[in-house]
Order: sequence, then C-alpha cells, then structure tokens
Amino acid sequence: MELKLSWKGKMQFQTQTPSGHPITLDAAPEVGGENQGPRPMELLLAATGACSGIDIVDILRKMRLDVQGFDMQVSGERAEEHPRRFTKLHVHYRLQGDLPVEKVRRAVDLSREKYCSVSQSLQAKMTTSFEINGEKHE
Repeated sequence: MELKLSWKGKMQFQTQTPSGHPITLDAAPEVGGENQGPRPMELLLAATGACSGIDIVDILRKMRLDVQGFDMQVSGERAEEHPRRFTKLHVHYRLQGDLPVEKVRRAVDLSREKYCSVSQSLQAKMTTSFEINGEKHE
C-alpha cells in the first residue's frame, strides 16, 4: 500500500487514499497549523476504532447475529516525551441487538488479539470493554 502526501503550506498536508478518498491533515493553530483537518494522532485513534468495529461486525455476522446498533468510545494515553506515541488505548463498544454476551466477548477478543491490523501495528497496550443493550460487560 502506498500513498502520496502533498504539503499545502504551514502544517497542512493533503492526500488521496489508495481507495480514492481525499484527506486533509493539519495541526493546531498554537503549533503553526490552521485547523483545516484532523491531526494525525486523531486519525490513528479513529482508525483503531473503525478497524476493530469492522472486525466485530464481520465476526458477529459470520456467527449469524444481527447487530441492530453499534458505536464506540476510543481513548488513548500518550507518552509525555517525544515521540509522544500512544502507550495505552481503550475501546468501549456499545452494541444493540439480541447478542449473546459470550459471542460478543469472543468477537471483541478476536479483534483485539488477532484481526485488527491497526492496533496490532501500534506498540500501545490495548484494553476493551463492551455493553449490549445498555448492560455493561467486562
């Protein structure tokens, strides 16, 4: 996989993904950016959640389960010193539907431990939690 990024001045870069989607990335004004797009680390956090979410939906569908709703909260802790990488990530999944706890747990575990290529590409420790129809599970 490969893509080209073009500098657009100050701290802004633009790219088009190999699948054809344009993205503008920028920095905060306090560090010389103009806030014209998400920060790279924000996209990394979003990519982690989306990657894992895609895995979970796919796994649950293969289990012949019908996910009625799904959102998540992704949080990350960063190192104080440069390169200020993520040291910890936590994803809390909120699913809706007639979904057995053990099957959801299995899908979450498979995504975290095996399938999510984004989180597996990071050196951060990743933890997860989930709820089904508003009921929390660990």
